[in-house]
Amino acid sequence: MADLIWVYGEVVDGRISRATLEMLSKARELGRAEAVLLGPAPDDAVGTLSAHGASRVYRSTDPVYRDCPTLPAVETIATLIASHQPTVMLFASSYGGRDVAAALSAKLDCGALTDVGDLALRSGSLEATIPALGGSYQNTSTLTGPGAKLVLVRPKAFEIKPNETHATVEEVPAPRDPTVRKIRVTERVTVKREGPQLEDSRVIVSGGRGLKAPERFAMLQELAELLGGAVGATRAAVDAAWVPYALQIGQTGKTVKPDLYIACGISGALQHLAGMKGSKTIVAINTDPDAPIFQVADLGVVGDVFKVVPQLIEELKKRKGAGAH
Repeated sequence: MADLIWVYGEVVDGRISRATLEMLSKARELGRAEAVLLGPAPDDAVGTLSAHGASRVYRSTDPVYRDCPTLPAVETIATLIASHQPTVMLFASSYGGRDVAAALSAKLDCGALTDVGDLALRSGSLEATIPALGGSYQNTSTLTGPGAKLVLVRPKAFEIKPNETHATVEEVPAPRDPTVRKIRVTERVTVKREGPQLEDSRVIVSGGRGLKAPERFAMLQELAELLGGAVGATRAAVDAAWVPYALQIGQTGKTVKPDLYIACGISGALQHLAGMKGSKTIVAINTDPDAPIFQVADLGVVGDVFKVVPQLIEELKKRKGAGAH
């Protein structure tokens, strides 16, 4: 009998998240893939999960899961696990995924593996590959013993592979215990975003502490627009309040894998490398020839970013202008 692999479904920007679909593709490789989807979701949510391999969807549309984060979901999932006994349950390494997995681990008194880049089932044990030191090393961790095994998966760890199935839907009741409703969302703030988004962009121009001031990100934005890409940043730039957290790339930010990554004034701390090392082509611009970023770069430019980037912008403008005639 195939192992039962569950995926915790999340909705982001009004649609099933990319991470959910990535995990479903992996779940289908490991065994029988099923999804748990709690709270309001788009009308096509179940169809989307089914189209990516979910053979069953445990579903509740109750707004309590949206308005009262973590605790209602933990209560419901714990009950479902007791009834159906999945082998593994996968969570995205998102804010919501981390909160639910951590609380569920405590409730069930079971272990959980985090930051997982790959996983396999071997003789009843779960073996997970976890990148370390910015991806320079790969550690293998194992979860053994009875009960469901909880795994938090790195973004873009798996390729999305659509596989149309006909999912059955099992409606699940929302918990009525008032103690799980004591934490409530009081306000939601939507950050306006324009242009290509980091997660989906094929080109990313990223800036670090070497830019020295927030206004210097304007030239990165101009370069990114010329290349049809998006702007990213290091944690140092975000911590300095030069750019919003939504642009942060790294272990505590977003993981990206664009075709082209241009690192401007970025030294290459392990924390940042963990989020962009998988880029197909990496171009680094830095005045320090010994900067760690050059160790992972495909092309390194030892030079002043305030001279190199404007020259690159002018050259791109010339080429675009020539192509227009």
